[in-house]
Amino acid sequence: MRRHVNSSFVRLLTGLCLGLCLLWSQIQADDYVLAMLEKVRQRYGEEAYQNVMRMNEMFAQVAGASEMTKVHMVNDFTNQHVLFVDDITLWGMEDYWASPLETFGKGAGDCEDFSIAKYTLLKKLGVSQDKLRLTYVRARMPSGSIRPHMVLTYYATPNSDPLVLDNLNFELLPASKRGDLSPVFSFNDKGLFVANNPNMRAGSPSNISKWRDVLTRMRQDGLE
Repeated sequence: MRRHVNSSFVRLLTGLCLGLCLLWSQIQADDYVLAMLEKVRQRYGEEAYQNVMRMNEMFAQVAGASEMTKVHMVNDFTNQHVLFVDDITLWGMEDYWASPLETFGKGAGDCEDFSIAKYTLLKKLGVSQDKLRLTYVRARMPSGSIRPHMVLTYYATPNSDPLVLDNLNFELLPASKRGDLSPVFSFNDKGLFVANNPNMRAGSPSNISKWRDVLTRMRQDGLE
């Protein structure tokens, strides 16, 4: 009898903890969108405000959803609501990494901006950064040329074949199916990782100056 009671109590406690974790991640997501709404209308106008309102709707749709559903929804949402524009045209610079506020405010960005936006939104939706990598690759284009590119990769488990969230190919595919991409290195908030071993740290992400700059702007905006 005691064993049955203890087992039932553990299940109840586990369920309560899971529910509280989901609620907390949703509160964080809601706070993030509200903070972004206040700033985006002031800086970028009504069209940008509506873009972030659609983000709020997407967040509401995935509340309590599985992690895989969140990955799919964030990938689709970002690819649908951000237009690819190169940095020279958009920012007047050769290489500028935009914060999500800037990306959704402009409604445009390049590969780094798509990837950073997806990374940030998934974190706000409760996906552990340990499962996410901003990944630099060499991408083989349809013309046969090779160009530097960035994608977001999602690892369901530490040793799984990661899914690739990309703005060139919108289909969510495992890395093993993306023969057009050759990894160079990856990073997240916690570390810098070698190309073919996402569990082997090669340094600190603070060594990447443009990443430091993005995080600084996000903190200044109260969005980190």
